[in-house]
Amino acid sequence: MKRSNLQSVNHNQDNAKKLKTIHLPVEGNSFILETFSQHHDKPFPFFKEPKEIGNFSIDEKRQFQNDRRQLRIYTPPSNMKNCHFDLRLGYSSMIKKDESIYNYLNNLLTWIMSNKQTVTNLPSKTNDQKTDKFERLNTDFVCWRGLLTKLACIPYENKEDILLAVINFRGTYYMCEYHTESKIEEIKNETPRQKEMCAWGFKFEQYMTSDRNLGVPATNVPVNTNVEFGSVACTRLGNHSLLFGAEVDCEDLGSTDSNKYVELKTCRITESQRQYENFCKYKLIKWWVQSFLIGVRHIICGFRDDRGLVQYLEDFSVSKIPSIVQETLQQPWRPNVCFNFLKAFLDFVKATIADDSRNVYVFRWQPGSPVTVEKRKDQNFNFLPNWYRKWSAWDN
Repeated sequence: MKRSNLQSVNHNQDNAKKLKTIHLPVEGNSFILETFSQHHDKPFPFFKEPKEIGNFSIDEKRQFQNDRRQLRIYTPPSNMKNCHFDLRLGYSSMIKKDESIYNYLNNLLTWIMSNKQTVTNLPSKTNDQKTDKFERLNTDFVCWRGLLTKLACIPYENKEDILLAVINFRGTYYMCEYHTESKIEEIKNETPRQKEMCAWGFKFEQYMTSDRNLGVPATNVPVNTNVEFGSVACTRLGNHSLLFGAEVDCEDLGSTDSNKYVELKTCRITESQRQYENFCKYKLIKWWVQSFLIGVRHIICGFRDDRGLVQYLEDFSVSKIPSIVQETLQQPWRPNVCFNFLKAFLDFVKATIADDSRNVYVFRWQPGSPVTVEKRKDQNFNFLPNWYRKWSAWDN
């Protein structure tokens, strides 16, 4: 289950500036990055099956560990149709992560530095040094999966805007998401009830998973939102290679699939056809993209009431979700549109950004508007840390 924790920045001066719109050649003499779904309704682009190349854990003290110690085991109840999980239980004693501290890409960069042989090609040795030196990573893009999910859903998104910064460093495009002003305002105005409901997903994970050594869910201990397990995967979309990190909920040891990870979700019980259609239209698109990107085969959803009581569970096969949507909606979202747009956005980034790591390029998008970008030299969006830029393994 994805944890959203994006850094807010002061954009008061940004609003006074006119954004420079950069257009990408798409077809013939057309110079625009079109976001409408019809423009991207063409055959599914080449997408290489994602491959996990590593993983990492974040412990109770928010310290990076280059291992699998925080990976939870999928432990479902004996009766998925009658479970009665109380998601409000223990909320007052929950150990909450400090949401004011944003990690940017730091955990992913730390993993890269801990696994340089995995992410680099053609090591070259100098005469006097035993340590391998590298000019660049063997990938075009580095980011979190959550950003890729949001970008892929843009053709069908009508509510949430997007803000991200991109830095081209040594031939790799590092992309980092930030809170938009509307998101900052939404968080600022959250009610206690809304904050509690946001925590229900963590409690659901506790009901559905166990420690590898314990074997059964420990629902009587406080939920600690500091701990995480992350998978690092690589793939290729069109002519773009990607390396991204993704938080993973648990692993199904009894699965025969090559990818044994399971995504856990909660959702309000649908009580009408209209509610079910909205579920297919707005929820399943994000669930499908999120899971498909990393090769997860199954999503387990706990359907709850307004009191936070999960009544039953449903197993969604990721490969069947597009068919479910196709049969339910008169105007269904299309997987090919999502991934064609994601490819077009990556094209757009490459066409826009020069090989200049001194500057940051800030991309913004609002529903119904084109993607805009401006070059920035200030520090507000300069998310790539000096300790990574000055990594001793870089071949100067």
